[in-house]
Amino acid sequence: MSTDSPDLAARLDMTKPHPARRYDYWLGGKDNFQADRDAAEAIAAVFPHIRTAARENRAFMQRAVRFLAAEEGVRQFLDIGTGLPTADNVHEVAQRIAPESRIVYVDNDPLVLVHARALLNSSPEGATAYIDADARKPETILDDPALRSTLDFSEPIALLMVAVLHFVENHEDPYEIVRRLVSALPTGSFLVLSHATFDPLDPETIAAMNAVNREIKPVFSPRTLAEVSRFFDGLDVLEPGIVSVSDWRPQPGPRPTPAEATGYGAVARTS
Repeated sequence: MSTDSPDLAARLDMTKPHPARRYDYWLGGKDNFQADRDAAEAIAAVFPHIRTAARENRAFMQRAVRFLAAEEGVRQFLDIGTGLPTADNVHEVAQRIAPESRIVYVDNDPLVLVHARALLNSSPEGATAYIDADARKPETILDDPALRSTLDFSEPIALLMVAVLHFVENHEDPYEIVRRLVSALPTGSFLVLSHATFDPLDPETIAAMNAVNREIKPVFSPRTLAEVSRFFDGLDVLEPGIVSVSDWRPQPGPRPTPAEATGYGAVARTS
């Protein structure tokens, strides 16, 4: 689908908030609409640390990519739920270490598609591609010609599902989505996953968040440590395990508490 497709304008509904644009707002971006800002501020009103949580999640992704590129020699990345382009996207982090790295981005927000050119600014040695698809439909992603023409499925691939699965409700079977995607990866690939949680929050904050959640679509589905752990069934979770995103191989210095970051993150190797 090209960025000048007539279908694009029809899909770009400025009256309904979208997670990618809300996330952009929390990160200080400008690619959002009033509906996104209103929804973002409604959440911030009951959880003032939400901007910290967004930044920490983004930093987790960057550290994970840096680790996989520098220490595990990964040269291929499939980023599902990409979000709007910002500083240090996956290809920028990976290609800074290994210019030959190849990245495929996937998102279903038409505004992300409009800005996809920023995600396709690859180094000459590497490659990037963008697929307009929904994480809820893994076969659409796996069958897209851009995936197979960009990534070599005889070599390891890092699958990134960062801050996306909490927008997949239980009846949509998020575990089967992850299982299907991971099962398509070559041996020795990796899963990078982060997921929102209410585990470290006090009951009053949880009640307030749930009240806001009922009024905002898509429904936000935080999960417990046990529930997040299920995404890694059958995989070898690397140290330090499934931890707060702020505590996953952190940089030196002070960092937010789990109650401020409100998200689990981990990296696992496939067998």
